This record gives sequence, structure tokens and C-alpha cells, in this order.
Amino acid sequence: MTLRVQSRAITPKELGISSFTELLGSNTTAFLQEDQGLIGWGEAKRLSATGANRITDLDAEWQQVISQASIEDSANLRGSGLVAFGTISFADQSQAQSVLVIPSLVIGCFEDQYWITLINIEFEQALKLINKDRTSSAIEFKAGSISPEQFESNVVDALISINENNVEKVVLARDLVAQVKDFNPNAGLFKLSKKYETCYTYLVDGMFGSSPELLVRVENKIVRARVLAGTAGRGTDPEVDKAIGAALLSSHKNRAEHKFAIDSLTSSMKSLCSSITVSEAPFSLSLPNLWHLASDVSAEINQSTTSLQLLDHLHPSAAVAGTPRLQALELITQIEKIDRGRYAGPVGWLSANGDGTWAIALRGAQYELNTVRAFAGCGIVSESDPQAELAETNLKFKPILDSLT
Repeated sequence: MTLRVQSRAITPKELGISSFTELLGSNTTAFLQEDQGLIGWGEAKRLSATGANRITDLDAEWQQVISQASIEDSANLRGSGLVAFGTISFADQSQAQSVLVIPSLVIGCFEDQYWITLINIEFEQALKLINKDRTSSAIEFKAGSISPEQFESNVVDALISINENNVEKVVLARDLVAQVKDFNPNAGLFKLSKKYETCYTYLVDGMFGSSPELLVRVENKIVRARVLAGTAGRGTDPEVDKAIGAALLSSHKNRAEHKFAIDSLTSSMKSLCSSITVSEAPFSLSLPNLWHLASDVSAEINQSTTSLQLLDHLHPSAAVAGTPRLQALELITQIEKIDRGRYAGPVGWLSANGDGTWAIALRGAQYELNTVRAFAGCGIVSESDPQAELAETNLKFKPILDSLT
């Protein structure tokens, strides 16, 4: 099916809103940060893939869609024209579908400039899709496939493997599950977008949350990424909180974990990018509930490289898998014995001109078949303590739990 894509500028007044996030409600896709981004409704086309080649298979299908599309873009802004929202499974062997969803309607806002994109739909039809009702009942989570006790046992198993020099770092996760009825993820999404404004709030094919970690952003062939590895809880007293952030910077355990993540990312970028630069030193990044050790990375993407090809090289990074990557992935499968689905996989959007932004699907959950399943994980290194790592997962569950319960 050939897609007819029409983008034009629009004003908040025409949409009946004063802020971009007011549009959340009946939408099926979203990717937001600081009250700007993209929100989509309906589905004009869906691309899906599984297996080890899922990202390159999606890239090939996406290029074919672009070549056949009729695109009229008078807005000519970042994210206007033909765009797709994507969510990619974490593991090669996952049964979860990796998808690119092209909505029937997309409304975007960047730097106070709004636009609307219609795909095989007329303007009058499109406006009927927008409903700002975010009503949804509170839900109750229970332990999932990996209980707190099992998680602590898994950390012990990981430490044995680390001490035997099989891996240097491995990222382990646990899950929570809730049964729901008439669930609308946009109720929680709206809360997340307000409380965690600097994070990337996302909704794609039922995968939703608010991630602090930028996997990669491509704009005019410039690549940017932010690596987070190393975590501490926020303090309630300002002076104590400041001391916690400073202690995180000086923590040998967290600095070691962070270096693994940086080295993994820059090594993966080398074959596709040039002029790679990294923050001179890590910095403490404050979120409402956590401190993270962070570093920013920038580079220039090779002219013939697509953002999906870049994703294929970058995922999974040491921040969500471990070091060395292949051995860490094998250990995750061996210890966890579950399918993570799209947790810790790439989630974001891309456009026909190569631009796009992809976060890592963290601090979130998957809604499917009346079930909401949330994940949280942490990096295990030689100095890790099982009880402390369990406490860290509790902190990381807090955003999604607070938004839904």
C-alpha cells in the first residue's frame, strides 16, 4: 500500500490546547521530552520482525516504504513528513515482536513549533481521533516471574561468574505483574511526562514508560548519546542529597560500571561514525527519585548509514547487558530464564530523512492482553551486594508504580 503523507504547520489554538502533553488521551503512540516531541493516533501501516536480524529486516522494510510513499511536507521541521515509532525486543531469541508503527495521524512540537501529519487520512477524520480523556483505574502489582528473593539469588549467581572471570559486568532484572481491565496507558504517561520532564516518555505498541537514557539521537548526520551507569537514591535533606551525588561521583564501584558502558558504546560506534567525543568526566545527573552517573557522547554518522543500522550496532550496550557483551547476554539467559520482551530494548522514532531519537526502554512496562508487566534492573559488578541491588530495583520501579497506582 502506497502511503500519502501530508505535513503542515498548525497552531495550539487550532488544536484547542495550551501545552503539548494535553493531547495525551486516545493516542496510540508517543515520544516526549520537556513538553515537546511526537504523538500519534491510529495505524496506517505496521512493520514487524523477530530474530537476530530483526533490526536490519525492519530497516529494509522501512526503506521500501519510504521509496513508495508520496510525501508533501510544507512544515519542513524535525519529525515532520513520514515518521514511524519503534520498539525493539531486547534479545535475539525473544518471542516479542519488534515493530515500526506508522500512525494515521501525528502531531509534533519542537521548540514551540507545531505541525500535523496526515497519512492516508483527511483532516476532518483526523481530528475525530483526538480524545483527551485519560481516565484509568489504579492497578495493583504483584511479584512476577522473578521474585525479590529469586533476584537476590540471581545476583549471587552473577557474582560467582564475575569472580570466576567469566564476565566483568552483567545487568540483571526482575519483574512485577498486574491484571487490568479497560486500561489506558496515557493516564500514567501524562503523570510521567510531568514528573520526569527531562526523561523520554514513550508509548509504542503498548510499551510505555519514562526513560532517563538516550540510546542515540540522529539529526542532520550528527549523533548524540547519553550513557547512564551507576545509581544512588535521592536524599530528602538538601545537604544530604548533595553529598549523595558527590559520593556517586567518587564511588569506585559505580565509576567502574560506568566505564564499561562508555567503552561498549564508543567501540560499537567506531565502524559507523567518525569524530567520536565523550564528556571529559562523568557527571551526576539528578532525577526526582535517583542520582545517575552520566556521560554524553557525540559523533558524525557516515553518509550511507541509517539510524536503524546504527541501532543494530549499539544495542545492547553494556548499560543494559554487560561486559563482554556476548558473554553477559549468555549469562542473563542462563540466570534469568525469562523473556524480557522489549524491556531494555530501543524505543523511539525515525523519519524518512534519517533523523530520529531512540531511548532505552527503561522505567516502564508492557501492556498486553489485560496484563501490565513492569521491569527494573541493575548492573552487577564484583563489588555488588545482593540486598543493595534489590533496593536499587525498588527505586527504579518507583516511577511506573507511582504513575499507575
